[in-house]
Amino acid sequence: MSKLMESIIAKAKSAPKTIVLAEGDESRTVAAAEIISREKIADLILIGDEKVIADKAPNLSGVRIVNPKNCKDIDKYSAILYEARKSKGMTEEEAAKLALNPLYLGVLLVKAGEADGMVAGAINATGDVLRPALQIIKTAPGISTVSSCFIMILKDEEYGSGGVLVFGDCAVNANPDSAALAAIAISSAESARAVASIDPVVAMLSFSTKGSAKHELVDKVTEATKIVQELCPGLKIDGELQADAALVESVGKLKAPGSAVAGMANVLIFPDLQSGNIAYKLVQRLAGAEAIGPICQGFNKPVNDLSRGCSVEDIVSVAAITALQAK
Repeated sequence: MSKLMESIIAKAKSAPKTIVLAEGDESRTVAAAEIISREKIADLILIGDEKVIADKAPNLSGVRIVNPKNCKDIDKYSAILYEARKSKGMTEEEAAKLALNPLYLGVLLVKAGEADGMVAGAINATGDVLRPALQIIKTAPGISTVSSCFIMILKDEEYGSGGVLVFGDCAVNANPDSAALAAIAISSAESARAVASIDPVVAMLSFSTKGSAKHELVDKVTEATKIVQELCPGLKIDGELQADAALVESVGKLKAPGSAVAGMANVLIFPDLQSGNIAYKLVQRLAGAEAIGPICQGFNKPVNDLSRGCSVEDIVSVAAITALQAK
């Protein structure tokens, strides 16, 4: 486990939040719940069958279990869902049925204020995990787009903040327009603060630096930069910048003299999903970097999606990250 992940877990322990594990009777999730509970990383709510959970973890204690089949408050959660979606045509009958779905019920517990965040995805697709959150929790004030980031921990501490970089968006938005790109930048900066504990210095990446190339793809990045500067005047952000100008001080001084970001960036915003996803995988494989994520961002309250190939340790880590985001 990296020092950063150890720090994340320590901070989560310092002020425990309540996290819903929506796939509460899945084997890896139950094993993770034992660790989270024992280590006091977070207070937990497991959604699932009590008997199945008890069979898999007979010594699990201090964890609230909500079984959709016998939940005495299911009508309350159904009513919350109906109020949130009736303007979109949802009926009370449809809400009652959906409230029994663990992914919807988990989000409804967060919406009801009984939990601070939710984690799922060990056995469910990303779209199925995020859809209830988009419908019920929705985006944070001033944020129009839900996105993702990876925290990249490099062996070479020369780059970023002692080798720590935040990459966004590498998992959700295929081709964001300038407004969406601005939202990704703002959310990634907040993730840098809340999760990676670094003061964000944001570079809006392109194949051009400060007008060295003319193209509509460059225009999208420069427009997004202007939007962020207007919305967050205190944030260190600059663009458009090529990757070397963003990361290497000597190149930054040459290509973007006077920039407060060039050569010192620790948050890299990619212009589209293809470039972001390719970049994080190349850095992970070729540079041997640790990639923590994807971390979902932009929700009014945190919801995080797991890989279906996740390990028990991954679930523990994502729960700790979700707890930090809830702070």
